[in-house]
Amino acid sequence: MAPDQPEFPQSAPQRDTLAWKLHALQLRGLGWAAQHGITLLRLALGVVFVWFGAQKFFPGVSVAQDLATHTISALTFGTVGAQVSLPVLAAWECLIGLGLLSGRFLPATLLLLLAQMAGTFMPLVLFPAETFKIVPWVPTLEGQYIIKNLVLVAAALVVGATARGGKLIYDAQAAETAEHTQLVHERFRQRFHQEPGE
Repeated sequence: MAPDQPEFPQSAPQRDTLAWKLHALQLRGLGWAAQHGITLLRLALGVVFVWFGAQKFFPGVSVAQDLATHTISALTFGTVGAQVSLPVLAAWECLIGLGLLSGRFLPATLLLLLAQMAGTFMPLVLFPAETFKIVPWVPTLEGQYIIKNLVLVAAALVVGATARGGKLIYDAQAAETAEHTQLVHERFRQRFHQEPGE
């Protein structure tokens, strides 16, 4: 006679049900994403910048080079030509990419990234005929190439928010506790680090 199987209370999750297994798998996936997601995001950004930047070392290879050099020329009132601006931009983007890939000097790397990204949006203002079919609703392929940089900026901000050791928290209750603790610390600093006489 087979031994009796242990009985779970009706309110307890049944470990052999599909719903329980899916829930456990989801929690495992969330934990993995929280642990590795920021690192993967940083590395992906680094690959994109090195990949696109390296192309600009070879004139005629990058599809964005003409728009980029025209923009730099317009911003410098024609004093910086493509022969100078293209390799400088290539080196700049590769430097950003290498900084992201290595994870070193992240604050400086992200500052370079945000400055470079600000420049990439200028063609939308300077050359609307080249970046839009219908301003401002229907971008050309070049315009779409520029607008997608919003995602890169947002990704850089996420990486920057964790540059000094911050982590993602996938547990809602733990995240709420951490946020509350941070708020308490911030209020403490504001209260006890005021200038004398305030």
